[in-house]
Amino acid sequence: MVSAKELKTYAKITWCPGCGNFGIYTALRRGLAELNLEPESVVLVSGIGCHAKMVDYVNTNSFYVIHGRVLPVASAIKLANHELTVIGHAGDGDAYGIGIGHLSHACRRNIDIVYIVHNNMVYGLTTGQTAPTSQQGYVSKTSPFGELALPINPIAQGLASDASMVARGFAGDPKHLTELIKECIRHKGFALLDVLQPCVTFNRINTYRFYRERVYKLEDENHDYTDKMKAFQKAYEWGDRIPIGVFYKVERPTYHEGLPQISKVPLSRQRIEDVDISDLIRSFT
Repeated sequence: MVSAKELKTYAKITWCPGCGNFGIYTALRRGLAELNLEPESVVLVSGIGCHAKMVDYVNTNSFYVIHGRVLPVASAIKLANHELTVIGHAGDGDAYGIGIGHLSHACRRNIDIVYIVHNNMVYGLTTGQTAPTSQQGYVSKTSPFGELALPINPIAQGLASDASMVARGFAGDPKHLTELIKECIRHKGFALLDVLQPCVTFNRINTYRFYRERVYKLEDENHDYTDKMKAFQKAYEWGDRIPIGVFYKVERPTYHEGLPQISKVPLSRQRIEDVDISDLIRSFT
């Protein structure tokens, strides 16, 4: 059994002091340790952004990808070896900007992975530009007169794309977030976990105080996460009250279970010594 402390690496953490990523980092290590997952059985995939440093700081297998392409790579890893626990990490710009097309398809396919989105509502790594989740009216260097467009609603997006699990956490409550991460990992299917993650350097509106005054836990109000219509209603709550927890969860067959070639034995463990592809090669010549 590996402890949360043993899941740390030698890498120096370079996030800004107070960054919301620290809460996600703590919750992730605790979750992996409490589920008794060995480091070699876990793969973290990250995109480009402040969130991406997570794979440097957690002692598991890891894979960096280009901006917006976390889900295709995470899906490929899972399909190559479905015995692995695959967790994708992305920023809100990464996930809901250039990568949003991949999100819908991963949801509907029900790829058995966890997708943790570090949602700070700003492009933090590139010094504070407006992101897809920035609130309307938000002033930044790319929107000096205020953001005109409505923000992406990650929860509604996941529900409309038929994700089999949709949840939201808050980086300022790592204990609750740990339980959400564990529940997402245990879920058989695609789990979208959007995390409200304050950027203390550039986003002066969506702060720890802002969220602490507003967030409430869905489980405290006996929310029925099997009711998709109720989940949609909760997805549009934003303002004086902001729900966190599991919005929706349902069990249905995962993508790899529908592929007879890999449903039983992972692709990575199949023998290839007797495979002859000569006829296939000749068909292309």
